[in-house]
Amino acid sequence: MPLPFLTADRVFDEAADDRALPYEDRDHWRRPYRPGPWRVAAAALLLLLASYVLFAAVIIAFTGTLSTAVGCLGAALVVILGALRLLRIGVWVSGRGLRRVGFFRTTTVPWEQVIAVRTAQQPVRWLGLPRTVQGQALTLVRRGRTTDGPVPLLTTHDADFLARPDAFDRAADTVEAWAEEHRLGG
Repeated sequence: MPLPFLTADRVFDEAADDRALPYEDRDHWRRPYRPGPWRVAAAALLLLLASYVLFAAVIIAFTGTLSTAVGCLGAALVVILGALRLLRIGVWVSGRGLRRVGFFRTTTVPWEQVIAVRTAQQPVRWLGLPRTVQGQALTLVRRGRTTDGPVPLLTTHDADFLARPDAFDRAADTVEAWAEEHRLGG
């Protein structure tokens, strides 16, 4: 089974020419970086928990009531869907715009509304928790959004880039290249 998110970094490393965006199909939504080890580890633990709950559902189905087994099965499916959604969180780009996928909400910004995408040194949230530390963030400045300020897309201390500064730089450069190419009408 092909896992396209595992080849995202390799595509950029193996690009022979000087193109910043080595993809042929630019209208396909793609994440220009791999999910980080913290995100993958959390999803793996959730899937491990789901396997135990599924095993418990089978045991309960044979020994207990059917309604309790169905409840366990439903809980396991919710945990599995949560793990899959956790793996989809991040920034996705295409020829149509920039998409920021969160756990509960997805926001798509067409390239026509993007004023700037730039890296800035600022306080960032550590693994999405309320605690902030000094780090870098890739920020999005949108047309018509002057009150909120720039929206952080990626940070050096989120689940994808914690302790991986080279991966953050590569992902930030790639998203900036997409923004620059499509903002200028490329």
